[in-house]
Amino acid sequence: MRWKVSDHLLGEINKSNLIDELRERLSAQIDALTHSQRSTQAGATHEETRAEDPKDTRATEAAYLARGLAGRVEQLKLDYDRLSTVMPLDVGDSDAVEIGRLVRLVDDDDQAVVYFLLPVAGGELIQSGSIGVRVLSPASPVSQQMLGRSVGEDFTVNLPKGEVTFSIEEVI
Repeated sequence: MRWKVSDHLLGEINKSNLIDELRERLSAQIDALTHSQRSTQAGATHEETRAEDPKDTRATEAAYLARGLAGRVEQLKLDYDRLSTVMPLDVGDSDAVEIGRLVRLVDDDDQAVVYFLLPVAGGELIQSGSIGVRVLSPASPVSQQMLGRSVGEDFTVNLPKGEVTFSIEEVI
């Protein structure tokens, strides 16, 4: 999304609503993957997937897939629980970038982007009215560079599109 550098948009965003939407998404992902995992597991043990010769690995492959899906479901459940404990920080507590904050960055081309720093669900894109909010986890390169910084500070990150310098314009 493209905004003027002077726009102050973060005050319009309700962080609790964003977290609720993320929890709904995680819940839907858990349900879908649980269904896939059960179907795959049933297929792995079905009579028709038994090896017909020593080189037939269909059942083994299905079992590996079912195990991988089960692991992903467990990780999503942990993420869901962890997201339930996140307390969005209030405006005015501090202007430092930290977990639980919304941050508006502007790059060298005056392109603005809004990030919500959370311990999980990195990469998710959420709409809040006309504002697109991207969730960043602490593991992301952008998060690692901006955590602890304050409004007005600049930092540079090496991204796939090249080196990008960001300015922290707003922290809520």
